[in-house]
Amino acid sequence: MTRHRDTVTRAYEALSAEDDGRSCRDIPNAACRAQPQNFLRHAAALGLNKSADGLVDPKLVLSWLMTHLGAPAALIGLLVPIREAGALLPQLFTAARIRAMAQRKWAWAGAAFGQGLGAAIILAGALVFEGAAAGAVILAGLAVLALSRSVASVAYKDVLGKTIDKGQRGTVTGLAASWSAVVIIAFALLLILFSEHRALIVLGALGLAAGAWLLAGLVFAGLAEARGATAGGANAFIDALANLRYLREDRQLARFVATRGLLTSTALAPPYLVMLASGGPGAALEGLGALVLASALAALLSGYFWGRLADHSSRQVLILTGLSGAAALVLTLGFAAAGLTAVPLAMPLALFVLMIAHQGVRLGRATYLVDMAGPELRAVYTAIANTVIGVILLASGVFGALAALAGAEAALALFALMAAGGAWTAKGLKELGDGSED
Repeated sequence: MTRHRDTVTRAYEALSAEDDGRSCRDIPNAACRAQPQNFLRHAAALGLNKSADGLVDPKLVLSWLMTHLGAPAALIGLLVPIREAGALLPQLFTAARIRAMAQRKWAWAGAAFGQGLGAAIILAGALVFEGAAAGAVILAGLAVLALSRSVASVAYKDVLGKTIDKGQRGTVTGLAASWSAVVIIAFALLLILFSEHRALIVLGALGLAAGAWLLAGLVFAGLAEARGATAGGANAFIDALANLRYLREDRQLARFVATRGLLTSTALAPPYLVMLASGGPGAALEGLGALVLASALAALLSGYFWGRLADHSSRQVLILTGLSGAAALVLTLGFAAAGLTAVPLAMPLALFVLMIAHQGVRLGRATYLVDMAGPELRAVYTAIANTVIGVILLASGVFGALAALAGAEAALALFALMAAGGAWTAKGLKELGDGSED
């Protein structure tokens, strides 16, 4: 047992760069002593979760799968709205219920099992049905997955704040993003190298994702999480509406939500890059592997870096990602204007830079929110922010379609302005990193 504990501690120190014996700053002593094993469990469970996410990407993998199965275009168009709105909009109503749980790791573990079930339903629909029936079953599985993810999103940040010290949160999430990217790179390479078996590879990826989520739930359930306060756990629609008052009362929260809303441009833009790069038969099929590969490489090369920087200043991460996202989109527009979209390395390069920015946005916003909200408000603030962003993303489906009427270039120009605006609003956020005054 002692040898195992020493091995865990050494692994933690190597991965976290924490070997100076510094005491924890904002978690209890018991949680501090358990931090090495908790750090590794977070990195493993979150990495499994992120790997499964990449294997069941609605914007890429599921849209291709439904097209392959002959599902109607109207059903394919529902993939992203169901995934995004289903994952975010329910959170305002689930936060209070999760708050009533003394140990919220069980909420995340249960949600992981739910996502595994959703992936299994999607796989079953693809194996058994075709056409509209397959599309309907896949959308039903995606709805189960998205709703489960909404619970996991609220619970995770609160458990992270209770079990991992302030100076290591960005590092553990960045580490998970980096190692899970290796899985997605392997998936992308399989899609590219064995294109004639792409359908079989996608089906296998769905089964692997279901298993990864089940394993993630088991790993996360083993966290050493102390029982916490459960006050304020009443779950009612009136309570949910009352929570919105924090947007008026806390100007930093309102500014953070505005920043996050503008930075959704890094998530909304990739399909339009693919649209510009497409041309001729088979372009969409080749684009599937290329986009997955670009996204995975960006996560692998930038996740740990963004995590370490977020521990120093998540505000700076949000500023830099807004600027780099805008730069990537301007670069894309430059390639389009110069007629270089068909050049092999042009659009993949622009997409790679954009995905690096998006990786930073995801990590920076999560770290900033956990550091900004105290233990009593983490779940509530997370739910408020995610619900507002859910509305923005739901509306963006209509917004993107209208913008695309003027061409993909017009939509990308608008997203570039949004990313730059996100960097500007992030500049006004309070500094919460290592350099801040506590």
